[in-house]
Amino acid sequence: MVKHLSFTELLVYLHPPSNEGLIRIKPNYYNNAIMYAIVEIAGQQFKVEKDQKVFVHRLKEDEGKKVAFDNVLLLGDGEKFTIGAPAIDGAQVGAKVLRHLKGDKVIVFKKKRRKGYKVKNGHRQALTEIQIEKILASGAKKATKAKAEPKPKAKPEPKVEAKKAAPAKKAEPKKAAAKPATKKTTSKAKADDLKKIEGIGPKIASTLVDGGIATFVDLAKAKPAEISEIIAGVRGNHVPDTWPEQAKLAADGKWDELKALQDKLDGGKK
Repeated sequence: MVKHLSFTELLVYLHPPSNEGLIRIKPNYYNNAIMYAIVEIAGQQFKVEKDQKVFVHRLKEDEGKKVAFDNVLLLGDGEKFTIGAPAIDGAQVGAKVLRHLKGDKVIVFKKKRRKGYKVKNGHRQALTEIQIEKILASGAKKATKAKAEPKPKAKPEPKVEAKKAAPAKKAEPKKAAAKPATKKTTSKAKADDLKKIEGIGPKIASTLVDGGIATFVDLAKAKPAEISEIIAGVRGNHVPDTWPEQAKLAADGKWDELKALQDKLDGGKK
């Protein structure tokens, strides 16, 4: 009787595994097992061991202070594992704050095609380096959070009876309040599309209008230092050195020359 072997069975038949190879390839991982824990720190989960250094999101504790983390999700000690639901009662990870630092810079670049819009921002995450000092499986007390001091209650102000005013005087403030509303609408109607200037986006355009620069003529007369003060609250690194020059060409209707100038710029910079 002929026995048909599969490809895997044929390989095992031709090359049988030796005991020495199995012992050498598969060591015993549990002889020198180190206790570890999976713990949540500042919204992130870390697998930590004793004397290990970990970088976490910035903690409020000062350098040299000790901290305790109660949200332990898993404990491993050799062949014994303990899984929480979701956390393990009585388990705790103790650590020491070594230093506060910032992470590597991450570049965030945004661009809109054929709009002359480029924004480049950098970000460095605030981090804290901690060293794990102990891992407790049970019997740990929960870390007490500092309670905020209660705010003093404001005393009720004494009620003052409002005096009745003449009906003729009430009509005057309504007329005065209506005048600035008409000015605001007229200024918006005359405003130019400042987004045609390379380096100016929707947020900067609205900020300039609120600051009194609503047309190309206003922007051409303004100095770069004045523009920087107006857009100081807008996030990003903006260089308005070429904005007055572009605005002057736009105000004069020289669109071809403006397009040629913008082709040489990089996000509004020369």
